[in-house]
Amino acid sequence: MTPPRSDDFLTGGATPLPEPRRYPPPERRQDMARRVRFECDMKGVPLPLEVRGRSYAQRLKPFLDSVLALGVVLVCAPVFVAVAVAIKLDDGGRILFIQDRTGYLGRRFRLYKFRTMVPDAEALKEALRKHNVHGVDSPDFKLVNDPRITRVGRFLRKTSLDELPNLWNIVLGQMSFVGPRPTSFDASTYGMAHLPRLAVRPGLTGLWQVSGRANVGFDERTAMDIEYIRSMSAKRDLELVLKTVSAVRKGDGAH
Repeated sequence: MTPPRSDDFLTGGATPLPEPRRYPPPERRQDMARRVRFECDMKGVPLPLEVRGRSYAQRLKPFLDSVLALGVVLVCAPVFVAVAVAIKLDDGGRILFIQDRTGYLGRRFRLYKFRTMVPDAEALKEALRKHNVHGVDSPDFKLVNDPRITRVGRFLRKTSLDELPNLWNIVLGQMSFVGPRPTSFDASTYGMAHLPRLAVRPGLTGLWQVSGRANVGFDERTAMDIEYIRSMSAKRDLELVLKTVSAVRKGDGAH
């Protein structure tokens, strides 16, 4: 007679239940780059960092991004200090908000921002989901008059100063000045039509931010991102940066 195994006493001799499936499945995470490339090929969206002859996207843009971002960080050092002090004095919480975001070819990276919400903002998100302007089931999350935003946070968002730490992500080569805005949700939740927006590094600003349409859905944002990727050039990037500066000064850019 075969002696009972030690775990039979815990399961009553029944077949143990399988381990819960982790989401997203490992195989979907591992081949995400291939899926992005496939969708780009199917929809005729270029991969600027991989197509030969796109010297601006492959060489000049990354170099300019890193040099300019580092220069802005050094020049704006007093602003960084002032914002940090204001956040600390406001509620005593953490200065930076650090969150995993989706970048080039679906790779996840840690994005840095000045904290504009109460410390437990993420824990309150589900309770407020029914008020999401994009709909309860949308991966995008935005509230009108979000109650989680702090007093200092409202000023930082209106002036876009909360995005200043993104410059460090640019220095590290994870982002560009201009490109699709990185999403907090994983690329495994994207629809197939959304994947081509991952054909370039995400940006600090982009076509959506200067469109004047802050509440557009993810489908429309993706269409704008793909339009940008297809027309990307040094002239186009300079135009978008100048439009962003103008939008920030007026306080009417998408956030």
